[in-house]
Amino acid sequence: MSLKTPVLTKNAPPPLPGVLSQAIVANGMVYCSGSIGVDVSSGKLVGGDIKARTHQCIKNLGHILEAAGSKIENTVKVNVFLSDMDNFAAMNSVYQEHWGDVKPCRTCVAVKTLPLNTDVEIECVAVLS
Repeated sequence: MSLKTPVLTKNAPPPLPGVLSQAIVANGMVYCSGSIGVDVSSGKLVGGDIKARTHQCIKNLGHILEAAGSKIENTVKVNVFLSDMDNFAAMNSVYQEHWGDVKPCRTCVAVKTLPLNTDVEIECVAVLS
């Protein structure tokens, strides 16, 4: 029996081949890789502003968690990466709509550059349902 099981769903953008998994299930937990605001049908970043891309990040993570046997409300830890902390309030306005009544622990940091030069990337850890 494997100590870790990779998660792969076509409902979220694919992981970089040979580099990472969308998520790993281990010891009753789901560890999701960072998600950016890519629309799975087009393979491109969604248009609009950081709010639209924050929503898409969380939507992608929700699909991955469901494929793993969990759900967004089971998230216990979130890491948010922003290209500019001036976007903190806008990101939060969308972020707070998700995750259920008990919000997960969270870290939010500014970074120099994100994949595809996006403005937000989100990763999370959740318990299995």
